[in-house]
Amino acid sequence: MEAFKKHDGFAFPLNRTNVDTDQIIPKQFLKRIERTGFGAYLFYNWRFDNEGKKRADFDLNKKQFDGSSILLAGENFGCGSSREHAPWSLLDYGFKVIIAPSFADIFHNNALKNGLLLIQMEEKQMLEWMKQAEDGTFKLSVDLENQTITDEEGTVVGFSIPAYHKEKLLNGWDDIALTLQLKKKIEDYENARLV
Repeated sequence: MEAFKKHDGFAFPLNRTNVDTDQIIPKQFLKRIERTGFGAYLFYNWRFDNEGKKRADFDLNKKQFDGSSILLAGENFGCGSSREHAPWSLLDYGFKVIIAPSFADIFHNNALKNGLLLIQMEEKQMLEWMKQAEDGTFKLSVDLENQTITDEEGTVVGFSIPAYHKEKLLNGWDDIALTLQLKKKIEDYENARLV
């Protein structure tokens, strides 16, 4: 997993509540177990019509949002079924940070385990940022070490994150990397059992 310390990026406003994992990536695209290649299917039913052509009325398809890497979302983002493909598709598309008033618990854990930073933010602030991001030129700077978000006008907003998740993200540790830090103890235990 790639370490996350600071990220500067353009914001994409998705002002919708209760976006579930089937909307993030529909079930028909869950047939593979690789973690790459899922970005093409992100928000598929909103981005494409029944013939696979891009919908002009979905903002993420608009040129000004090309390269957006910070997703501003409505409350309860990632609800629905547990699906690790959801954070995989968001990351593969290019999103590094999602900011929303609230997240579904299972999605929250899956996202953090895969290196996608989730930040919970009050709704009033979210609505202000979404309004500013409508033209595709709104940039935010997210500093995980200092737990701050700075907008283009220099306004700094703090956020909280559990120390456990913060340490894992800062160091790029997934669950396996975290376990391997105890390799010596594991080997000592296994060797002692053989005696």
